[in-house]
Amino acid sequence: MPTTHLLYLHGFRSSPASNKARLMAAAVASRHPDVVWWCPALAASPKAAMAEVLQGIAHWPKEKMAVVGSSLGGFYATWLAERLGCKAVLLNPAVHPARDLADYIGDNTLWHDPAQSFRFDPVFVNELLAQEIASISRPERYYAVIARGDEVLDWLEMTDHYPGAAIKLLPAGDHALSDFEAHLDEIFGFLALA
Repeated sequence: MPTTHLLYLHGFRSSPASNKARLMAAAVASRHPDVVWWCPALAASPKAAMAEVLQGIAHWPKEKMAVVGSSLGGFYATWLAERLGCKAVLLNPAVHPARDLADYIGDNTLWHDPAQSFRFDPVFVNELLAQEIASISRPERYYAVIARGDEVLDWLEMTDHYPGAAIKLLPAGDHALSDFEAHLDEIFGFLALA
């Protein structure tokens, strides 16, 4: 079944203007112009972010949609894939963001635009806890690109959370996946974009 609708979810302190989001948007537009692409700016509240996403994709054909998520977006993508039964591509996915982001309560700036800021409230940690997926149900729905050199997240924790999934484990790399463009062909192959 070809993927006709593609959702991209950015990470914490990121946005649709991130390097990976822009690279993927451009590649989808040029190589698969008929695919519906959506990369929303996610609310700081995990509960609000997923409510907005679910509303935005309510009319999408679930059997023909897929989601790509980076870091915290990978956590959200897992939650959506389990809920909707769609394919998911995970880019250095966060596994336990409630634990990891507890240190970021308060005001934060965006990585690529420090002029933009947002507030991460204590209640958001509980919202993340409520969205945690203990284990994935159908590993064949998942493809992950994970860098051993990730300086933010533990690559072992990431790989352990997706047993049986297709995982491209990079020998080095970084959290941002600076060589992201080199992985697009394999990602597109897994997604079977229309």
